[in-house]
Order: sequence, then structure tokens, then C-alpha cells
Amino acid sequence: MVLTALSQAIEARDPYTRGHSDRVSALAEVVARRLGWGRGRFGALRLGAALHDVGKLNVDEAILRKPGPLDEGEYGEIKRHPLDGARLIRRVETLRPALPYILFHHEWWDGGGYPSGRSREQIPVGARIVAVTDAFDAMTSLRPYRPPLPLGTALAEVDGGAGTQFDPGVVRAFLGAWSDGELDRFLPDERLSA
Repeated sequence: MVLTALSQAIEARDPYTRGHSDRVSALAEVVARRLGWGRGRFGALRLGAALHDVGKLNVDEAILRKPGPLDEGEYGEIKRHPLDGARLIRRVETLRPALPYILFHHEWWDGGGYPSGRSREQIPVGARIVAVTDAFDAMTSLRPYRPPLPLGTALAEVDGGAGTQFDPGVVRAFLGAWSDGELDRFLPDERLSA
């Protein structure tokens, strides 16, 4: 019930993300399964994927809905959402398993991400999975600052980010799941025809 309320609150503030958390979660489960995860780990993954952007509740709506590029200050506010989300969730014991996903889903494999500049295995593997599925869903979704990217372009971006932004093993699992037809069922039909 709390999870549903938080997801609805995030989507109400940023209508461009409607369904985003659900899609990120579904995509992440398929990738985790391909990586050999056992069923016991999926509860935390679902929770973390669903709440990965909860910190955006603290971001000014004008920034979330801005139709053009963000300036440095606005981007700085966006970059705080993992820390803000962790502060919100830390208070609720049943939601604490989501903390690594919330905190680290914008860290980059090469250390160039935020909020802490972690790299490689310093980033929890679940957050590395969410990083890929979050980026893919964001790229293929309508945003106030751009139309959705065509699927081929988004897949090429994910592949091109292997070893810099993304864990190469997670990218291989994601692209393998895509080529085997395991992921397209989670995307709306209009995206599949793009």
C-alpha cells in the first residue's frame, strides 16, 4: 500500500514518467533472471526498481516538466534525488531493502556517475541492473525535452554505454533478453513500432 502510494505520488508530480517504475521493475526482473538470480532476491529488486526515483518527490515540478535543457543549478537539483530518496526511505523499515537501488542507480561503471562516484563492483549489482533498465525506458519514453528515441537507437545507446556508464555483463544480459524477445512485452505497442 505504501509502495503504491509512493509510486502514484511520483507519477503525479511528473506525468511523463507514468508507468516508468513498473516497466523498469519488469525489465530488471528479466535481466536479473538471465544473470542467474534466485527467487529470494526478487523482492528487494522489485521494491528498489519501483522506488528508484522516489527522491524526485523533492525536485521542483518546474524542473521535472521543463521542456528544454536543464541549467547547471537545475541539473544539480536532479542529481540530489538519489540522496533525497534514501533519506525518505531510510525512515521506513520495510522499505530499507530498496536503499541500494535508490542511492546507486545513477552511478556509472567507470566512476563517472552520481551521487558518490562509485565504480564497478562498488555499485551493488541490483543498482547496476536498474541503471540499464531505467536508462532504456527513459530513452524510449516521451519526455518534456524530447520525443522517445527509436528502439534501435536506444538499444545502440545501451550497447555503447557498456564499460563506461553500464556494467558490460548487465548490458549483455539485457541485449540478450531483448534479442530473445523477453523484453518487448513490457513496452507499449506504439514503442515497438518506432
